[in-house]
Amino acid sequence: GSAALRTAFSSVGAFAFATPTRDAAIYNSAAPSGSFSIQITGKNNATGVALAEVYDATPTAAFTASTPRLVNVAARTQVGTGDNILIAGFVVGGSTPVRVLVRAVGPTLGAFGVGGVLADPRLTITSEGRTVAENDNWGGTAELKAAFASVAAFAFTADNSRDAALVVTL
Repeated sequence: GSAALRTAFSSVGAFAFATPTRDAAIYNSAAPSGSFSIQITGKNNATGVALAEVYDATPTAAFTASTPRLVNVAARTQVGTGDNILIAGFVVGGSTPVRVLVRAVGPTLGAFGVGGVLADPRLTITSEGRTVAENDNWGGTAELKAAFASVAAFAFTADNSRDAALVVTL
């Protein structure tokens, strides 16, 4: 990869690609505000396991209250069992706790025209092999509804939907 990519990887704590590599990466230090999607496909319709990563590469010293920042990352995929579960990793940096909203959306995806949704997702957050928090069926709580609104996340279709969500301080 290019020197700019190697520097960007190092600055956010991402592992370096081997040389030579067939992995792919994009670094855009001037991306405008807005919503974006990442699509990973296999060259020539190849299949296999891949990892999508998104990092906010803004230098810590540059953050102010008005600094644009990465707000969320979402992944949509077919969920199976065993090695075919959805695993989404994230890292919390800094020296103070952070409050995060984590959601596992299944039934509500149907309202967006997605077919074959996971009817009853179960959400588990782990750290170093231990369970930190978990949720099965979000329950329509006022706390979660307020958290959804505070980050402009779409509402779930019903308070009794089997989608999963939790707010946790890490």
